[in-house]
Amino acid sequence: MPTWSPTPAVFAPYLPGQRPDPVLDRLLRCWLVVGLLAVLLVPALRGSSAWLGWWPMWLVAMPAAAWWALHRFALPAGLRAVVGGPRRRRGGGQARRRAMPRGAGRPDPRVARRAA
Repeated sequence: MPTWSPTPAVFAPYLPGQRPDPVLDRLLRCWLVVGLLAVLLVPALRGSSAWLGWWPMWLVAMPAAAWWALHRFALPAGLRAVVGGPRRRRGGGQARRRAMPRGAGRPDPRVARRAA
């Protein structure tokens, strides 16, 4: 059984208010912008290759996902306002099953047999 326990330094990159590495942030933004322009301006880059696969995924989608992950999957401010947060639950308690009114539902098979 390991005796290692994490120190506060282990969680330092995940503390709120920490900014991502500016060099990596700039590199990913540049890669995303250049890839987006390349896909928009060069029709051959909208296809795929046998060696790498679909070009727009590597030139646009992967840099965008990496940049989003670098910012810890934060939502943009406009989308954050729409999504809000965790949904509030209605007050009250557990829902109760209503009693079925008499005569509703399936007829009693014993009564149906006697009538026949």
